[in-house]
Amino acid sequence: MTRLVRVELLKLRTMRVTYGLLAAAAAVTALFSSLQASGAGRSVPPVSTAAGLSDVTTVSGVAMILAAVLGVIVTSGEFRHTNITLTYLATPDRRRVLGAKAIATAFVGACYGLAAGIVATAVGLAFVAAHGDPVTVGAATMIGHIAGAGAGAALLAALGVGVGSLIRSQLAGVIGVFVWCLVIESILGGSLSAIRPYLPYTAATTLGGAKLGAGAFGPGYSVSAQQALPFLAAAALLAAVAAAVAAIASRTTVRGDIT
Repeated sequence: MTRLVRVELLKLRTMRVTYGLLAAAAAVTALFSSLQASGAGRSVPPVSTAAGLSDVTTVSGVAMILAAVLGVIVTSGEFRHTNITLTYLATPDRRRVLGAKAIATAFVGACYGLAAGIVATAVGLAFVAAHGDPVTVGAATMIGHIAGAGAGAALLAALGVGVGSLIRSQLAGVIGVFVWCLVIESILGGSLSAIRPYLPYTAATTLGGAKLGAGAFGPGYSVSAQQALPFLAAAALLAAVAAAVAAIASRTTVRGDIT
């Protein structure tokens, strides 16, 4: 397994899309957190308050989505370019291959989340300093939010690996990730509040310190006072969903990949 993980990490290091998505995650996070901070005091609490500063420093949802997209690309891309046949001929155990891909992609996905958390925190602190306000959120809390963003992005990246192997179409998989995170979860969470904490993308954003619904965009943005899942419970939920999707993929579509 160690050798397989190293091989997958090598693939990720040599893929330009890995760095492109990372740059996009950092750039979009900087933009959204700046917009959030700019509106502080009007539509949201001011950055001089703990609630307002936390709203800015926990804007890491885009990075988590892009981590899931990377996971989809990692597996579906091999089907698209027919490299998957060689991969499975070299290692016939499909579960080990998917496991190695999930571990390697989760590691890179964690880097996406950590980068986004650092960028969002830097933007929030920059706005606080510009206004001469005190920092109302402790360093330990901010570090915890950054680490949580890394954990959420890592788990969504692993989930994306299973989705890409299950769907096999790169375009459908990438579109499906965005539609699920930005549209379906917003509709389900708004309509059935009881299940909102258990939705994968929503649970991932709460790992990074975001409030329920704060990870949605546009009309779907609807912050709820409802209690989020505890950190370990949310992480366990995401891990279970990722494992379930990977198990389904290993028993269905991947059985017919070598013809």
